[in-house]
Amino acid sequence: MFGYAGRILKIDLSTRSYKTESFNEAFARKYIGGVGFGIKMLLDEQPPEIDPFDPENPLIYTVGPLAGTMAPTSGKYAVFAKSPESNFLGEGYSTGFFGPELKRAGYDIVVIKGRSQKPIYLWIDDDTVHFMDASHLWGKTTWETETIIREELGDYYVRVATIGPAGERLVRVASIINDHWRAVGRTGLGAVMGSKNLKAVAVRGTNDIPVADIEGLREHCKELYEEMRHSSKTAKYRTLGTPANVLALNKAAALPTRNYQSATFEKAELVSGEYLNEHFIVKIQGCDACPMRCEHVAMIPDGPWKGTTARIPYEPLMAFGPYCGVDRLEGVIKAKELCDKYGLDAISTGIIIGFAMECFERGLIDEKDTGGLDLRFGNYEAMVAMVEKIAFRKDIGDLLAEGVKRASEKIGKGSEEFASHIKGVETTGYDLRGLKTCALGYAVSRRGADHQRHGSYGHDLSGEVDRFKVEKGRGKLVMDDEDIYCIFDAMILCKFSRRLWNYDRIARIYREVTGLPMTGEEMRKAGERISNLGRLYNIREGLTRKDDHLPPRVMKMPIPSGIAKGSYVSQEELDFLLDDYYATRGWTRDGIPTLEKLKDLGLEEYAYIVKPKLKK
Repeated sequence: MFGYAGRILKIDLSTRSYKTESFNEAFARKYIGGVGFGIKMLLDEQPPEIDPFDPENPLIYTVGPLAGTMAPTSGKYAVFAKSPESNFLGEGYSTGFFGPELKRAGYDIVVIKGRSQKPIYLWIDDDTVHFMDASHLWGKTTWETETIIREELGDYYVRVATIGPAGERLVRVASIINDHWRAVGRTGLGAVMGSKNLKAVAVRGTNDIPVADIEGLREHCKELYEEMRHSSKTAKYRTLGTPANVLALNKAAALPTRNYQSATFEKAELVSGEYLNEHFIVKIQGCDACPMRCEHVAMIPDGPWKGTTARIPYEPLMAFGPYCGVDRLEGVIKAKELCDKYGLDAISTGIIIGFAMECFERGLIDEKDTGGLDLRFGNYEAMVAMVEKIAFRKDIGDLLAEGVKRASEKIGKGSEEFASHIKGVETTGYDLRGLKTCALGYAVSRRGADHQRHGSYGHDLSGEVDRFKVEKGRGKLVMDDEDIYCIFDAMILCKFSRRLWNYDRIARIYREVTGLPMTGEEMRKAGERISNLGRLYNIREGLTRKDDHLPPRVMKMPIPSGIAKGSYVSQEELDFLLDDYYATRGWTRDGIPTLEKLKDLGLEEYAYIVKPKLKK
């Protein structure tokens, strides 16, 4: 096939064996790549309702059909497993150079099962898989591991995806790091990797990736590159990057602050994208095949943390900044660097620490629990120290390493009421109380609290809808967003270029690369199919309507100040939104896809998942 490698690599760590399988064009067109391949393989390869740390929970790496070609923003890869945070779908995406290298090695999908008796890393060198001893790497940071593996293999251009000490210790918010700063961050997939005694996956690929229409693709990519380099639709990412969101969301009273106690931060200017770029940014770089160069690398110029470097997107900046009441960017940069080195999801880690800070101020935990840290809001030095405690499970860091949901249940004393999560996954950088379309997107997100599976905050913040009002039609907005985002995650394309694409243009570049017939409408249908596939997986693992929830503070504590003052999402409003969304999807009022819907999408083989639910 063109574009696709057409091969699945299946690895068993328990027996140290591997084999390859092929897939056909019908499979490729039906599930596209990336997220479509990942969820499909997870449904077929994972036994239902197992523990996430069971050796038979497969860890699945996937790429999209454009990876390794000249198509812009296509240098991404995805990882899937049952999440140790939510016990539902675990999925994460990263950019950099690992994905294209995996494609050049000859694989679209890698399925890793079993558990090695000793620490190991995989060395995938085109058609050969080596099971390499990693005993000397266990305990090393992600940065150290990447460097050592490259030196051992004698090739600087080997690409490495690795866990750090957090993944080794099964911290439920552990990430997988590649290319120094790039993270498969959410849903704890680094912990699944650690449970398999798998320290890293190293890849070298030397194969060409032929495309069907090289001249057509070249001309199309010229258009896309020029648009991405010069269009106002991508300007934010080329200039301030996503930290530009800080002041915009603060003005809109949609900036989560001090563990959702407020939606505005009085010191927002000191942690803004403008301030960050003026005082700390030393380099702006891009990923494979990307002309936008959104990666803003910060360095602390002086003081005790002089020389600390980290990539600072908006979400970690929010989590370690306003969410923890911190107005010192040195603390944010240092905390993010430690997350990258130790292999922690920086978003979840910041949210967990913000929760712990409120517990400390309320007297639910004290300095005996924190190992002497004065863990109050704004104490950036204590915040940084707590990152290390979580990574190494020290003091109360051992409990916090379980995630905010489990930690609040253990601490008790009402702390569950200010634990900010959905489906066990910590919230991200939008205060949902005054963004009601966005709130619905978060509630139904297949991987828990998430802005990257729907992007529905855009309708609220742009003024397209009244963001303080609940009305019929919001379900259609969220559904449409989810479906096209599924296509971005299947191709896999970076969503920072999303305003330049529609279904027809995506279908065009798909045809140019793969040569497979595909219309914009067929691409839209594939997005809907993948959305339903994700729902089917979660239902198989026990999801019900009650899991499509919002954090207690979103539903019980109105925003105290700013232009969104008094706003929150009531239970009545959430029920209205869910009913509207489910009906628009063609699901039952309990959120179950009907047999008619499965037939329409060609998913009849999974009818066994919904039939028992539909009879009740």
